[in-house]
Amino acid sequence: MKNILKAGIAGVSGYTGKEALSILLKHPRVRVTYVAANNTRGRVDGIYPEFLGRTDLVCQKFNIVQAVQHCDVVFLALPHTESMRVAGKLLKAGVKVIDLSADYRLKSTRVYGRWYGRQHADVQNVAKAVYGLPELFRQKIKTAALVANPGCYPTAAILGLAPLVTAKTSSIISVVVDAKSGVSGAGRKASLDLLSSEVNENFKAYKVLAHQHTPEIDQVLSKLAGKKMAVHFVAHLLPINRGILNTMYVHLKEGITLGQLRALYKKFYKTEPFVRILPSGGQPEVKNVANTNFCDIGLAVSADGKMAVITSAIDNLVKGAAGQAVQNMNIMCGFTENQGLL
Repeated sequence: MKNILKAGIAGVSGYTGKEALSILLKHPRVRVTYVAANNTRGRVDGIYPEFLGRTDLVCQKFNIVQAVQHCDVVFLALPHTESMRVAGKLLKAGVKVIDLSADYRLKSTRVYGRWYGRQHADVQNVAKAVYGLPELFRQKIKTAALVANPGCYPTAAILGLAPLVTAKTSSIISVVVDAKSGVSGAGRKASLDLLSSEVNENFKAYKVLAHQHTPEIDQVLSKLAGKKMAVHFVAHLLPINRGILNTMYVHLKEGITLGQLRALYKKFYKTEPFVRILPSGGQPEVKNVANTNFCDIGLAVSADGKMAVITSAIDNLVKGAAGQAVQNMNIMCGFTENQGLL
């Protein structure tokens, strides 16, 4: 098929892999030619009946030779510490890679080892990987062979904080990120604390000041600020299936008005197709971004102007994972950026 990109998904049995498949099957410039998973076998429409009549793909155990033969690009929707064992082989064969795990997000392999408990197995490609947040790194993504797709919490946090951190670096005293995610953010694996009866009618914080996404947020904000930045990050589990809502408190030395803050954000994201700055007084809601690639942002300022409160909402499986991965693929391959996503 002329001008059609052949795409593969490794890890199609997880929520992120499934979401990527759903999006790519609707993409006018893509044909999904290969799907794989380590512990799931059989026709995709048997594993997920919702795909009945949409695809006749068969899920098999990942095989690097077959992936190279059938794909121009492979989405690695694999658990952390697994992508680094296959990404380099795909790249060596000339296949583009979009990794949805954390394996290539952190530029320091020492920091990676501390947070993910494993020595990195592909150090040489860590330096080559481009962090896949299009709103900040679009030009580098255009020429990348390996994109490290951002985490869901970092996507919501960084998009919410980037304009203020960039423009008011010297005025920032502290940043607190109060983050809340639906259960699908924990993946599809069986776990006692993720059972419906445990999550329903409940709300709790977890990994307080010790979440593995913290260094990812710090790394990007430090790059934007041109100096070391460290946020105080606390994650919470919401009793919903999908969606993230972040509330970020930025303590400032110098006051700022709501009008100035809104002008800053409107200008920063003026040409971005997937970031929506809400009207004055408006606040993001997860239901308004569910099943979309949008990030909605709300703004408020304290009476003295020294506390800016930024709220951001995304769908953790779309803009926080598979949708952003397809957005990155569009940029890498020269497609219209919103193709398959609207």
